[in-house]
Amino acid sequence: MTKTTFSELGLHKDLLHILHAKKYICATPIQEEAIPIILDGKDLMGTAQTGTGKTAAFGLPILQQLASYHKRPKSRYVRALILAPTRELAIQIHKSLRSYGSNLALRQAVIFGGVPQKKQVTALRQGIDVLVATPGRLLDLMNQKHLKLDHIEFLVLDEADRMLDMGFIRDIRKIVAKVPKTRQTMCFSATMPAVVANLATEILNEPKRLNVTPKIIPITQIEQSVIFTRSADKSALLLKILQNPKTTRAIVFVRTKHRADNVAKTLIGAGISSNVIHGNKSQNTRQRVLNAFRDGRINVLVATDIAARGIDVDAISHVINYELPNTAEDYVHRIGRTARAGASGIAISLCDPSEQLSLNKIEKLIKVRINIVGGTPVKCQSGKTKHKLQKLGKRSRHRKGRDRGRTHRAA
Repeated sequence: MTKTTFSELGLHKDLLHILHAKKYICATPIQEEAIPIILDGKDLMGTAQTGTGKTAAFGLPILQQLASYHKRPKSRYVRALILAPTRELAIQIHKSLRSYGSNLALRQAVIFGGVPQKKQVTALRQGIDVLVATPGRLLDLMNQKHLKLDHIEFLVLDEADRMLDMGFIRDIRKIVAKVPKTRQTMCFSATMPAVVANLATEILNEPKRLNVTPKIIPITQIEQSVIFTRSADKSALLLKILQNPKTTRAIVFVRTKHRADNVAKTLIGAGISSNVIHGNKSQNTRQRVLNAFRDGRINVLVATDIAARGIDVDAISHVINYELPNTAEDYVHRIGRTARAGASGIAISLCDPSEQLSLNKIEKLIKVRINIVGGTPVKCQSGKTKHKLQKLGKRSRHRKGRDRGRTHRAA
């Protein structure tokens, strides 16, 4: 089947020049469908998995329209606002858009919490064409009168399900209330729970809807397996996996910040080149760790789910779920850090009996029976055994809930 090239989508030659220089010739499915819709001025509700090219799908047509009728924004005003749930994702989007728009005379900036605001305030004072922001820091600067949203022409909510899951619904409504009603709005989400659908109804005007599933679903390129084991034995198993020469670059996912620190300490003590990233780390520290991981100066990154959608690093050979995630959807986003850009990857989950019901939900979501390569699952044939698993799961969810609240506040 013939693929659509970017030159066929009506993009300006300055954008095409940059894309060709990056050897981006053919559009992904979400880009092929979204770019013409956005260039036509329509609102858009897009559902697509992470790693399918959403940033270019909304970024390229927005940059083109801003440049086509360029008007220098006044001090503290913004023309296009892109909201992202985490600092890492905001930085990644900003980096991509600056690269795509390097031939255009547009001012771009990114703002997020966890760092001093002085440089961000200075950038806003000049007026910004494209602003990428996390909701919390954006509201802080709005309340301090450092920026105004009266002149917003484009509004994008990226990873909307993640933002709402992290508790940003009130912040988003406050922000949207300050944005002109005559605007073009795009909402992108990996999943479509009712809360996201309701928000889309509130903020979008007769949107075009896209539900794009890649012809080769990324998860099918990932070799998934599970090892059933007690929590006390997970450290030894993790070391064995990471010491295998085939594990060249890995992300180890855990549920809590405390667990992340402990796991990283164990790995470093065993001589494994690793570091940790989570919400309690300063933004400068997190960025240094990400850069070291991306550059190959460390081989293993231990992370909480705050990093699941904000890390775009090539050649990650393994994703290891030291603990299964809070939701089945988060499992998909975690393992999506490997098998990028058509490559293959390996995902290994270490499953304690208290996590077995979570594993069942994951398998139901992805419609795949994950291969068992070690240990034996607890059988759920009897009501007594199932009740025991549910009791263990409730204890686990109670612990998750306490940490989840702390993570949201730190994000």
